[in-house]
Amino acid sequence: MAPLWLGVVPFGVAYAVLARGAGLSLLQTQALSLLVFAGSAQVSAVGLFARGSGGLEIVFTTLLLNVRHALYGLSLGRRVPMTTRERLATAFFLTDEAYGVSIARGASTFPFVLGVELSLYLTWNLATLGGALLGGVIPDPEKIGVDFVFPLAFLALLIPLLHRRVDVLVAVVAGVLAWVLARSLPGGLPILVAGVGGALLGAVLTRGAEQ
Repeated sequence: MAPLWLGVVPFGVAYAVLARGAGLSLLQTQALSLLVFAGSAQVSAVGLFARGSGGLEIVFTTLLLNVRHALYGLSLGRRVPMTTRERLATAFFLTDEAYGVSIARGASTFPFVLGVELSLYLTWNLATLGGALLGGVIPDPEKIGVDFVFPLAFLALLIPLLHRRVDVLVAVVAGVLAWVLARSLPGGLPILVAGVGGALLGAVLTRGAEQ
């Protein structure tokens, strides 16, 4: 997870700075990271709060941004044996990065998945606290290029999983579909649709091999 921390820390700090600028107190800023733990959703919620949006609008927007986690949960639930309590804990701490590392590393136990998740949870919350305390002295992550860490890290996780031609084809089709849909669909819907479409394509292309 260490390479991903390089991207998480500056964005956690940036979120906190935005939250304080929107009028949230130190406690409220930290509570969002402790109780919501979803970077894109938190930044979006803070922006909507600053514009005076209502509670329902904020909840609905953040729901759309994180609906892709339903696919992550289904995937992990099939791979890792877990009790009901363990599933609830995994669902709460689940993030894009934790899912990617768990799948890439072939996670098969709950402690492994939880360890991956908690390492990011702790890093994100420490970054939030630092940003809330330091204020506007932190530069914009996009200006210093740290935002590029995430796509590079996910490519590093994806490439070792592409063993067959069908794997490459599904990855390319899903990626292109997500890119096209991102131009017209809001929030996390492009990722959700691309994920479902890629899964269906993979199932169709590998049906003969499974029989």
